[in-house]
Amino acid sequence: MDLRRSALQTHLKPKKPYQSTADGRRHALHLIRINRVFLSLFCFRQGFYSASHARPGGLARLCMDELTMSTATIGQAYNYKVVRQFIVATIVWGVVGMAMGVFIASQLVWPEMNLDLPWTTFGRLRPLHTSLVIFGFAGSAQFAASYYAVQRTCQVRLYSDKLAAFTFWGWQSVIVVMLITLPLGYTTTKEYAEIEFSGAVWMTVVWVAYAVVFFTTVVQRKTKHIYVGNWFFGAFIVVIAMLHVVNHLSNPVGWFKSYPVYSGATDAMVQWWYGHNAVGFFLTTGFLGMMYYFVPKQVGRPVYSYRLSIVHFWALITLYIWAGPHHLHYTALPDWAQSLGMAMSLILLAPSWGGMINGMMTLSGAWHKLRTDPILRFLVLSLAFYGMSTFEGPMMAIKTVNALSHYTDWTIGHVHAGALGWVAMITFGAIYHMVPKVFGREQMFSTPLINLHFWLATIGTVLYIASMWVNGITQGLMWRAINDDGTLTYSFVEALQASHPGFVVRFAGGVFFLSGMLLMAYNCWRTVRVADVVMAEREAQIA
Repeated sequence: MDLRRSALQTHLKPKKPYQSTADGRRHALHLIRINRVFLSLFCFRQGFYSASHARPGGLARLCMDELTMSTATIGQAYNYKVVRQFIVATIVWGVVGMAMGVFIASQLVWPEMNLDLPWTTFGRLRPLHTSLVIFGFAGSAQFAASYYAVQRTCQVRLYSDKLAAFTFWGWQSVIVVMLITLPLGYTTTKEYAEIEFSGAVWMTVVWVAYAVVFFTTVVQRKTKHIYVGNWFFGAFIVVIAMLHVVNHLSNPVGWFKSYPVYSGATDAMVQWWYGHNAVGFFLTTGFLGMMYYFVPKQVGRPVYSYRLSIVHFWALITLYIWAGPHHLHYTALPDWAQSLGMAMSLILLAPSWGGMINGMMTLSGAWHKLRTDPILRFLVLSLAFYGMSTFEGPMMAIKTVNALSHYTDWTIGHVHAGALGWVAMITFGAIYHMVPKVFGREQMFSTPLINLHFWLATIGTVLYIASMWVNGITQGLMWRAINDDGTLTYSFVEALQASHPGFVVRFAGGVFFLSGMLLMAYNCWRTVRVADVVMAEREAQIA
């Protein structure tokens, strides 16, 4: 049997809105027909020919909507409430987190923007920016996408509505803790893991609840096959739990102060084992699960090679976990560990590009859809940036290249090529795909606004990463330049002055990207305002 004929491909077939699944439902349909007759007689008396000719918003329309809704809710339905909540949270934290990024970018252009206040300095707001966009924006997006996709591909309702609701409110409370504590200076100082011990413990509790909801749903599935996207989501959940717990092992001395159990080079190694794999599993593996669901759905075609997707999964999770030491080249870390990280990073290029090619080739025979479908453009462009970032990363892991790039803005450009080009772009495509379905609309409020968002996001991303590439190479060369007597040719301040034009371009790129995010928020708001409850209930029915 062709492995590509999975639950997702079966799901590509259109679903009948009134598909009867039980005798009780058939009886309900008979009652609806009887009520329609009486309602038509009532409408005729009121001056309408039939219920379908009643004026919009009239009593007849209202009655028919209520009757239809009662029919739609008879069968078991997917839990779209928690998906809707996480979609809204994704948009809110995306706007706040990206606005924070633009603000701190302005501080590097105009230092006065630090406002001479301890809570608004770059050093405190930069970790807040990364935490909001990683855990608030990207994290909420993965909750929404995984909850949506696992129900659709397993053809079963999400396990435990109460526990799913707990994951939503619990996760939002974690983000609020970060929003309050980081500007106040409460931090572990570990990148991507700044939240202090008490907040980290609460995050663990929420994450365990998330794992219970997701994996129990998979166990209770009505389909024999576990679709590959769910394998990626599952690996993302399990590995992030392991990374988070190990890296946050600490000796607490208060609610908001703790000291890690590791020290010296060991502490650095554990941190960048976590840091690199936070990128590898929180910002890559989960989003690959999104890619394997939303790209085939938006294209209307099965995955190009289901066998390749399985190879992609096992190769990626086997190799990614070893690549962390490349963040610590030329440090006190043992040289063999640095070389191991470099070698694994180079090997990692193969599965990464295998997944990218698999996603791209899914469009075979449907490339013409890119002309008219801006949502598909977001998804395809995200794959292009994924391919570029996963090529650039292994190249930067080579020791000789790293000697130039390390500690420079080139690293910042590389990170944002993945964060803006891969993570944000595929999130935008996924949200534009889900919002009409979970809010009961045929399509988004405005397709031209989606198209405008696409170009704003693309221009913003290119400006950002190009400016950081130029800055990074300039900084690396200036720092390495020496005079004949061995003294430095350029001072640090001179290198900083040379970087200023790049900071301005980076700020402009951020403004473009944030403008697109605001357009998306407006487009989603206008779509949700006219949400059709009846249509949403029909869409949520399990076939």
